[in-house]
Amino acid sequence: MRYFSEQNIYIFLIQLFLLLGLARVLGEVFRRWKQPALTAEILVGILLGPTILGRYLPPAYNFIFPQDAVQINMLDTVTWLGLLFFLLEIGLKVDFTSAWKHRGKALKIAVTDIIVPMALGLACSFLLPDRYLVDPGQRLLFAFFMATVMTISAMPITIRALADLNLIKTDLGYLIMSALSVNEIIGWIIFTLILGSFTHISGQAEKLFTSLVMVTSFTFLCLSVGRRLTDAAIRKIKEYSMPEPGASLTFLCLLGFLCGAVFQMIGMHALLGFFIAGIMAGEAKALSERTRQVISQMVYAIFVPLFFAGIGLKVDFFANFNIILVLFVTLVGIFAKFSGAWLGARLAGLSRESRMPVAIAHIPGGSMEIVIGIVALRYGFISESVFVAIVFGGIVSAAILGPWLKFSIVNRKKTSALEFFSKSDIIPELKAHDRDSAINELCVLASGAQGSADADKLFSQVQQREKMMGTALEDGVAVPHARLNLLPRPVIVFGRSARGIDWNSPDGKLTQFVFLILTPKKDDDSQIQILRIISRMMQDKTNRESLARADDAAAIWEIFLEILAPQHVLKNKASG
Repeated sequence: MRYFSEQNIYIFLIQLFLLLGLARVLGEVFRRWKQPALTAEILVGILLGPTILGRYLPPAYNFIFPQDAVQINMLDTVTWLGLLFFLLEIGLKVDFTSAWKHRGKALKIAVTDIIVPMALGLACSFLLPDRYLVDPGQRLLFAFFMATVMTISAMPITIRALADLNLIKTDLGYLIMSALSVNEIIGWIIFTLILGSFTHISGQAEKLFTSLVMVTSFTFLCLSVGRRLTDAAIRKIKEYSMPEPGASLTFLCLLGFLCGAVFQMIGMHALLGFFIAGIMAGEAKALSERTRQVISQMVYAIFVPLFFAGIGLKVDFFANFNIILVLFVTLVGIFAKFSGAWLGARLAGLSRESRMPVAIAHIPGGSMEIVIGIVALRYGFISESVFVAIVFGGIVSAAILGPWLKFSIVNRKKTSALEFFSKSDIIPELKAHDRDSAINELCVLASGAQGSADADKLFSQVQQREKMMGTALEDGVAVPHARLNLLPRPVIVFGRSARGIDWNSPDGKLTQFVFLILTPKKDDDSQIQILRIISRMMQDKTNRESLARADDAAAIWEIFLEILAPQHVLKNKASG
C-alpha cells in the first residue's frame, strides 16, 4: 500500500493555492466586466496547464503538476467532488413543483427547446467527417451526444443574467426558470443514458432497457415520495434546533452521496444522482433562502473554481483547437437553442416583446455544456479537439447572453413608476408582524386605489404568486406582485415596517420596505419595467436609509419624487 508522502502533500497544497487563488481573483475581475466567472476559471487552468505553462516553462509546469499517479489522483479527487457538488447546487435551483404548475407555457417552451435543438444537432452531427470521432462505429451515439450538448442550457448563468437585469422576481423571469428546469432534467437524463450506453451497457439492448426503467422509476420515486421525505427531514432538523446551516448542509451532502451511489449502481452516472438530490432538497419549503445561499456560496467559492480551473490542466487548447469544430458547436448550438425557445414562446402565446428575451435566455451552454464535455472526455467518448470546441462554444454562448438579453429588455416600451403611484398609496408604518398580514394590509389599500377587485381577491392572487416563488430581495426589500385579468392599469402601493418582517429573504435580513405591484394580465411590459426600476432604486444604500428616516407618508413621497422624477422626465421625452 502506498501512502501520501510529505512531498505529495506539499505539491497538493501549492496546486490548490494557485488554482483557487487565481481563479477567485480573476473571476472577480470578469464579474466586474459582466462576464461569467467560469471563463476566468477555465483561463486559469489554461495558463497553468500544458497550453501555456507547460509549453513555455516546462520545468515549472512539471514541478507544480508532476506526472505522478498519486499526485494526479489527489487533485482529480478534489475536482470530482467539485463536479458532484456543482450538480447538487444546480439541482437546488430547479423548482420542479413550480415548473409543473406553470406547465402550460413552460412545458411548451421546454419541449420545443429540446426537440428543435436535438433534431438540428443530430442532423448536423452526421455531417462531421469520421476524423473527428473517437470511434466512427459509434456515430449514432456521438450524434446524440452532440445534440444533447446543443440542447442543454446553463441555468446558473441565465439566473445570474436575470438577477443583474433585475428580472429574477418577474413573471417573465419565473417562466424562463420554469422552462429551464424542465430542460435541465430531461437533458441530464438523456446524457446519462447516452453515457451509460457507451460505458457500461454498450451493445446490450436488454441491459439498456432495464437501466432506463430503473432510472425512470427511481427518478419518479425521488421527485414524488422523496421530495416529501426530504422536506419532513429538514423540518425535523429545525424542530430539534440543530445548528444551522450546518445540519441542513450535512443532510444535503448525505442525500447527494446516497442518490449518487444508487444511480451509479443501476448503470447511470452519479452526477445525475447528485442533480436529483439537489432537486429534492430544493423543493423542501423548510429549507430557508438563507441556508440555500450559504450552500451556494460554499460550492461557488471553493468547489466550482477548482473544477473549472482543473479543466485547463487536462488538454492542450492550442494543439487541439480546430476552427471548424469550434464554429460548428458554437453557431449550431446558439441557433438551435434560440430557435427552439422562440418557437415555444410563440406557441405559448407570449407577446412578441417577450419571445425574444425567453429565446435569448436559453442560448448559454456555458457551465453545463462544459460539464457534459469533461465527463465525456474522461470516459474517452469524445476527442480532445471536440472537447476544446465544446468549451469554446460554452464560453462564447455564456459571454453574449448578458449584453444580448439587456438589449432585448432596455429597448422595450419605457415605463415610469410615478404613473401608477401617489402619496395616498403609502403606509408609513405597517401594522403587520408577518408576511401574509403585510400583503393583506397592502391589498386593502390597493383595492381602494384601483377601485375594481376587492381586497380578498387581490390577496388571494398575490399570496398564490408568493407561494410559487418568494419575492424577497436582499437588503430588507420585498416586491410581492400579481397580474390580474380585470385590472385596467398598473397599481403600486408601498408599506414600511420599522421593526421588520420575516420574508425568507436570501440574505436572512428582515424586510422593512414592501412594494405591492399589480399589473394587467396581458401587459408584460409594465411589470418588468416597474420591478426593474424599484430594484435599482432600492439597491442604493442612501435611498434605503432616507426612506427609513422619513417621518410620514408625505416625507416618503418626497423621497420617491426625488429619486424617480428624473426617470419620469426621461420617459416622457422618449415617448414624445
